[in-house]
Amino acid sequence: MDKEHENREKGDKDPVEPKPEKNEAEEELVPEETVTLKQDEFQQVKDHITKLEGERDEMKNLAQRVQADFDNFRRRNASVYADSLAEGERNVIKELLPVIDNFERALNNSENVDQNYVEGVRLVYKQLMDVLTKKGLEEIDAGGKFDPELHNAVMQGESDDAESGDILEVFQKGYKVKDRIIRHSMVKVAK
Repeated sequence: MDKEHENREKGDKDPVEPKPEKNEAEEELVPEETVTLKQDEFQQVKDHITKLEGERDEMKNLAQRVQADFDNFRRRNASVYADSLAEGERNVIKELLPVIDNFERALNNSENVDQNYVEGVRLVYKQLMDVLTKKGLEEIDAGGKFDPELHNAVMQGESDDAESGDILEVFQKGYKVKDRIIRHSMVKVAK
């Protein structure tokens, strides 16, 4: 038999269970003394509490407004950053357009040059165009009718087989990057 059972048979009282110890936080909540306040003192304390609660609410509202302003600032900066990055890419591509033009001129006038050399230049040109295409570069179509949004007419000419406003010749290719024109096509237009 265990000791508790033996103690009950002898008529002993149930063993006293130890009282749980109070932690320090509970002891701090219990006031050590009672304070008696007069009506006007009680009203002053109550007014002070109301004032502190108002200040707390005001600070909470201010913190929420600051947080909202910061969220708006962060979103606006993300948008400005994305726009700046896209503008930087367009500017770099725009500066590379004369290089593309020179590659095309070199490849178009390569009859009297070693064909291995020409093939190497063609591969470099293709690699450059692949990289720029991945960045969003597109050639503007210069066939068909003249469109002042896309083309820059630098000459007018006569043609028997073309209608007025048809593009007769392209002097310089136009390009756009992600639907933004970075250079208009220079064209000759039928009268």
